[in-house]
Amino acid sequence: MFVPSDRFDVHRKPPRQQTTSTSVAYTLVGGFVVVYNLLSLVVKERLYMNEVALGTGFGVLLGPHVLGIFDPRSWTHVTDTLTREIMRIVLATGLFAIGVELPKRYMADHARSLLIMVVPTMAFGWFVSAAFIHLLFPKLDFVSSLVISACLTPTDPIISAAVIGGRFAVKNVPLSIRHLLVAESASNDGLAYPFLSISIYLTTEASRATAFEKWVVIGWIYQVILGTVLGAVIGYIFSRLLKLAHRKGFLDRESYIAQYVALALFTVGATKSLGNDDLLAAFAAGSAISWDGHFNTQTEDDAFSSILDLVLNCACFIYIGAWLPFDKFNIPELGVTPWRLVLLMLVILALRRIPSLLVLFKFLPEVSNWREALFCGHFGPIGVGAVFISTLAQSHLEAPRDPPSSQQDVLATALQPIVSFIVLGSILTHGLSIPFFSMGRRTLTISRSLVTDHPDWLQWARRMPSHDDAERIATPSANATVVIEESQRKKVLRIEQVCTDFSPSYLVLSESFHLKGPPSSTRQSTVVIEEHIGVAVPEQAVLRDS
Repeated sequence: MFVPSDRFDVHRKPPRQQTTSTSVAYTLVGGFVVVYNLLSLVVKERLYMNEVALGTGFGVLLGPHVLGIFDPRSWTHVTDTLTREIMRIVLATGLFAIGVELPKRYMADHARSLLIMVVPTMAFGWFVSAAFIHLLFPKLDFVSSLVISACLTPTDPIISAAVIGGRFAVKNVPLSIRHLLVAESASNDGLAYPFLSISIYLTTEASRATAFEKWVVIGWIYQVILGTVLGAVIGYIFSRLLKLAHRKGFLDRESYIAQYVALALFTVGATKSLGNDDLLAAFAAGSAISWDGHFNTQTEDDAFSSILDLVLNCACFIYIGAWLPFDKFNIPELGVTPWRLVLLMLVILALRRIPSLLVLFKFLPEVSNWREALFCGHFGPIGVGAVFISTLAQSHLEAPRDPPSSQQDVLATALQPIVSFIVLGSILTHGLSIPFFSMGRRTLTISRSLVTDHPDWLQWARRMPSHDDAERIATPSANATVVIEESQRKKVLRIEQVCTDFSPSYLVLSESFHLKGPPSSTRQSTVVIEEHIGVAVPEQAVLRDS
């Protein structure tokens, strides 16, 4: 008779499973997304908040400085590398999606406005921020201050897309300005490379002539220009291949949607391997692949990109919240103290963009008055891009000695505490300020109700309408806005909200408006609406005058 030995003791308890950091991360990210989506309409429609501020707050709460449950810095000794690659993936997919979802030929049609808005504004903000960094932190010389300022120069495209895509912004911010801000944030995120490279070269090179030579040849020609060209070529080639495969019947619709991730990763991988500006290449590829509008047409009814954005954004900002180095916000020996950081944050938020755009807005056709220029200047969030650039800058610096014995040591020690504090302040400021910002427009409120068989969450699919910029289009909501623009001889009424995402048979409208006197009949009302929104009102629609 066989008697089991202790080695095969059936009564022995199984070994206890150890909880790993990755399992905790998966649980927290998944749980946050689940709870956030359960309350999404309340959070977005009543509180006008988004995953940016909430995800960051959740990460801070669970991070090593509060509950100590989620600590990315404990995962590996190369935390900067891990952080940089996570930020790269989120930025690449976001930039590619922005390029795809802008109206066709947008970058060409608005090149002048973007050039005026991006280059002078970035240069101005770079110098002003560096000057105040040097003033508030005297142990950093001006060149080191330029390195830190370069990390804070780009407008973050992830926060821009998340906040401007929210319902409050859709209802109150003109479509032309939303397009301009998103395109500008995508463009200048990649253009942060030259500002960082000249600062790094001036810090690490013995000769200034060598530093400027490398900056022109490597920083501009090889990284930025060649990277943009390669990204555009990749996007154009794949655009032609996708159209050919679609025409031959080789490509199904799901494969179009998969290109959001696949082409973004392919572009970033190819250009990064060559040492080019991979983020600008991803944006150029997205713009090129949708240049003629074919790709947009094939993917316009699918919400996959919005779902992907939501999951990546939640994971990214939870990570940032837990990554923030609160224990390094007070380094008295380097002059890094909380009150100096708060003062620097206020100065940067006030002077980094607003003065230059208040001067330049007269040259921007999309910006009609100083109030809109003030909004564009205010809305320059600092977030994922700044974290990415700061880790990239850290990789070009030697590990600092303790205590610091050189200017490079001082820079390497103070870089991330200063940048991360400004990131935290910007996330709170820009993530929460959009509901309280008034565009100062004269508005006339109309009431509209929508009945549809589609679930409510589909109304949140982030889509850039491809209509002409003169048309102001938004998603359906309880309160729509009619903007009255006065000219010398007539008043032009533009209905800002058009529901084109749902089947007309489910459309029930309730309109109240005036144009050269009230309409005398339902049919006259229908004709007036069709004339001004450019969309035929279906017979199934119930139109009530009031």
